Formats: sequence, structure tokens, C-alpha cells
Amino acid sequence: MQVKLVAALAATGLFMSACGDKDEQRAQADANAVGFVPPSVTSRLDFGASMERRFRTLDRNADDRITKDELPAPNARIKAFDRNNDGIITAIEWSEGTLAWFDRMDLNRDGTVTSEERAESRKR
Repeated sequence: MQVKLVAALAATGLFMSACGDKDEQRAQADANAVGFVPPSVTSRLDFGASMERRFRTLDRNADDRITKDELPAPNARIKAFDRNNDGIITAIEWSEGTLAWFDRMDLNRDGTVTSEERAESRKR
């Protein structure tokens, strides 16, 4: 009888330890899922369209120009789009500047920027 009891307790212990492993695995999987950021891929066309929407948002008076008072807080990247240094970013300057920015991020020149390319271009 004692042998059966010991065997039953041992089997229960094995079962419980297996459940513990699964619980730990589940907890680890949940923790990994919380921090998961799916890779992204952005085409040049999609990037251009989103930047066009951004231009329209910044151009509060809808005159197809972004002036100093329409610029967000000092932003060197946006100011660099002003090729003729007149303090105004036209729709053409914006478009050319944002697409050149995209092209710098597109490290393998395939017309898309992946999250890995974006991260790598930030390092440069």
C-alpha cells in the first residue's frame, strides 16, 4: 500500500512540475508578446502619401507653404528641406526633401524601407 501511495505522490509531483514548466513557458511567452513590435515595411509611395498628409497638417492656413510660425518646435530635419533658405518650405521642397529622406533610409534600394533599415539608418 505504501508503494502505491509513494508512486501516486511521485506521479502527482511529476504532473505538477510539468504544469509549472508550462506556466513558466506561458509567462515567458506573454512577456515576449508584450514587447513585440512587428516588423514594418513602408513603400516609397506610402511614405510619400503620409508625408503629404503631414505637410497638409502643418500648413495650417492651406497656402501650400510652411512658414516659421507653422513649424513644430525647432526641427533641423524639416528646416533642411528649405533649399533656398527663405524661411518657407514649399510643397515641392517638402516633397523632394521627404523623398530624399526615404531614399537615404532605403539602404538596399528596393523601393521599400523595413524597420531594420530604418533602425540602421538612424545609427548612421
